[in-house]
Amino acid sequence: MPPDPEAPARQQQLKLYEEALKHFQQQKFQRAQQVLERVLEGPSKELGDRAKVHLRICEQRISRLPAPTAKSAEDHYTQGVTLMNLGRWDEAREHLDRARKAAPKADHIVYAMAALDCLTGEADSAMQNLKVAIQLRPENRYHARNDEDFAFLQEDPRFTELLYPERDGSAG
Repeated sequence: MPPDPEAPARQQQLKLYEEALKHFQQQKFQRAQQVLERVLEGPSKELGDRAKVHLRICEQRISRLPAPTAKSAEDHYTQGVTLMNLGRWDEAREHLDRARKAAPKADHIVYAMAALDCLTGEADSAMQNLKVAIQLRPENRYHARNDEDFAFLQEDPRFTELLYPERDGSAG
């Protein structure tokens, strides 16, 4: 049987589909939508059909406006993260600011602020918030290492120092 000339393209399409599903499961519907649209360009009709189903769900989720009834710190946090995933940065910041005022020691809220700062290109503020989030809960260091919301900071030496303190040469 001759080798399938479309095998590399199918492999790439499958990889994109898996990436899109990861975003989808994290409720990052806009990112999922962007990747799913690339899946449609691949050779596999079956993957394309699956991608179309997920695309429709993404479009529905993106079009739904979050309920504006946030009252508690957790409500504001949830609202803020939802808006952040929709790319509505200013509204997200308002809710996260309110959440932080209501619960200043809640590490997940400070972490979300750091992610939002990073997504909007505010490196200094992102570093400051991430540092606080790690001080409040050291496990946040490990979450940030694998969180693509912090991709903007990957090349920043301060980011590396903060997330990988064991690399600074003083350990051992």
